[in-house]
Amino acid sequence: MTRTEADGGAGAGAAHGPVAGERRRLTGLAYRLLGSLTEAEDAVQEAYARWYALSPGRRADIGSPGAWLTTVTGRICLDLLGSARVRRERYVGEWLPEPLPDRTEWPGTGTGPADPADRITLDESVGMAFLVVLETMTPAERVAFVLHDVFRYPFAEIAAIVGRTPAACRQLAASARRRVRAAGAPAGPAAGQAALVRRFREAWEAGDIEALVGLLAPDATMTADGGGLASSVLRPVEGGERIARYLARMAGRTPAPTLLERTVNGRPGLVARHAGVTVTVAAFDLADGRVTRIWAVRNPDKLRPWNTPGPG
Repeated sequence: MTRTEADGGAGAGAAHGPVAGERRRLTGLAYRLLGSLTEAEDAVQEAYARWYALSPGRRADIGSPGAWLTTVTGRICLDLLGSARVRRERYVGEWLPEPLPDRTEWPGTGTGPADPADRITLDESVGMAFLVVLETMTPAERVAFVLHDVFRYPFAEIAAIVGRTPAACRQLAASARRRVRAAGAPAGPAAGQAALVRRFREAWEAGDIEALVGLLAPDATMTADGGGLASSVLRPVEGGERIARYLARMAGRTPAPTLLERTVNGRPGLVARHAGVTVTVAAFDLADGRVTRIWAVRNPDKLRPWNTPGPG
């Protein structure tokens, strides 16, 4: 479905209608709920399609089109989350959220229509550490928590989306909040992360195991997501020294990928490119001046936003 079709094929009238300014907020909501930019775009497209499938009279009777679209998007995401849990049980290796490039680094953002990444506010609620914790929640917990704690929706409105009472939604959000606290998310302060990632890149390129060990916390963890479509470890690598040796072996391969410092989900990260194609996007968490967690996404299906040429 094209965007024009999703907007009802109404041309300029649709572009300037009462729902024209909602797409950015809805995409941000759907990405946080689903952990996938592709699925978030599809969910929002479907919500718009349902809006324009209503008769003009029915649309005119809806006092708050934005609230209507939020409810519909939330329900679509809730259904997708339920089916996603089944799909991820069959996923090859570890499943990680789809990484987001910085909107200023999205190819062609200054020369054409806004791209999906340009419509998402990058803050701690799209940080990789936070999104990984969201994956541990039940679909209802995730919807209630994101809508209330991130987007500040009242529980009475959330109840209409998840099909529970407001009191039950309050309990769902509280349970989700406990998961976040227990996991220590969101990530540590971003201050100093760029310099640390730069030193990490230099050590990785040099295959310097000793330097890498010094930059990694002794109990650091690295999780990779290849999805069975790219080579990667199937289980997390635990321990700074083990991670350092693994990365050094990767650096010694021929030809070695080009490592670039890029913003990943709003924080300093690394991108590995080979023959002009992004093959790995790595997000980092740190504490006390050392890297504590690395999330390396290698599944090419999740790297499309990093490889899609812009309109200009």
